[in-house]
Amino acid sequence: MIDLSALEEITEAVERGAGLPEVVRAAARALDASIVLSDRSGAVLAVAARSQGEERALLADGDGTEALELRVADEPVGTLRLRVRGDVGPGVLRLVTTLIASEVERLRAPERASEEAVSRFISTVLSRDPGEREELLARGADLGVDLASGATVVVARAHAHAPEADGWRERVLRIAERGARAATPGAIAALSDREETLGAEVVLLVPGAEEEAGRRTCEAVLREMEAGLPAHTFALGHSRPAGDVLDLARAGNEALLAANVAEGETGPGAASGGEDGAVETAAVLAFDETGAYRLLLSAMAEDPAELQRFYAETVEALVAYDEQYETDLVLTVEAFLDADGNVAGTAQRLFTHRHTIRYRLERVRELTGLDVGSTDGREKLSLGLKAMRVLGIAARGGPASERGAGGGRVPRRS
Repeated sequence: MIDLSALEEITEAVERGAGLPEVVRAAARALDASIVLSDRSGAVLAVAARSQGEERALLADGDGTEALELRVADEPVGTLRLRVRGDVGPGVLRLVTTLIASEVERLRAPERASEEAVSRFISTVLSRDPGEREELLARGADLGVDLASGATVVVARAHAHAPEADGWRERVLRIAERGARAATPGAIAALSDREETLGAEVVLLVPGAEEEAGRRTCEAVLREMEAGLPAHTFALGHSRPAGDVLDLARAGNEALLAANVAEGETGPGAASGGEDGAVETAAVLAFDETGAYRLLLSAMAEDPAELQRFYAETVEALVAYDEQYETDLVLTVEAFLDADGNVAGTAQRLFTHRHTIRYRLERVRELTGLDVGSTDGREKLSLGLKAMRVLGIAARGGPASERGAGGGRVPRRS
């Protein structure tokens, strides 16, 4: 029989507004069950399953799946599919489903239009010439998102460490959207339409002008991604709030820049990790936290060709050399700069002998003509690396070369 004290975790999640995904995970633990929660239109709102295979079986109403209609005041609000592994009494099950149904009703977002319509709308509002304000607000209202007070843009990326089945990007989209909607019910999401994007990139519009909306949404999305996408690397960035729908193009550029910089802090291509030397597998960054990178954003927007030329004159040769010979020159330069130009500190960060570091730095000088021993050389290399991040170019060994993520040279952003 179930320990009724286990239900306290569910009520606590409801009381503190943790969102549907956390409520459903608490219910799964209390019932010792795998659960999939969908709204009345069939859209999945939350998943708590032991594996992707069990999630698919629940969605397909496979053997052992019990589908319970959720109702509030005789109005259907969704469906709970579950596989219970223990012995759960009908009274306990009814109590849990009632709690979940009430939370669905409280947080239920408006019915969604097709994914294509949402994708087109997000692409439009992030373009340089989005159109008339009133028309955009009306189109947003048709999709269930109120942009009258503005919005924050979030860019979330996932890179697989192993080959994935067809449709995995759509799975990333669903996971990211339900995480965002748990934090802000009116949020909408679409897969990025940038052709050069590797892995899966999701763009989210979070309505409202609240300063903390971007950070809160990123954290909720990351929780869902980490729970639903094992063996992945994640990078998330968010913009400052845009008070006007016509200012969302600027916000989109800010979120993209923040995600690019965050991606430099994750995966095997990152220069350094935590205190134990482990490299972070997830990073969340606000545009306001990108430091000197912010100075290059206007250059990217006004004259991307010039930024591309500066990258080509500084570190492009190192990126190409690393790709061709599977070396770590870019990683070494990043670690050297992070260590304030100290060879011994660089060797310690990279777990490499200092003689090897000196050899690599000499190779850097031969390929770029820039001497890391000079202030001018270090400054140019540092700016070149920043230009690389702003342009969205990943160095060898980073997420872009992982299996299943379409490895090889990363296309340059136009």
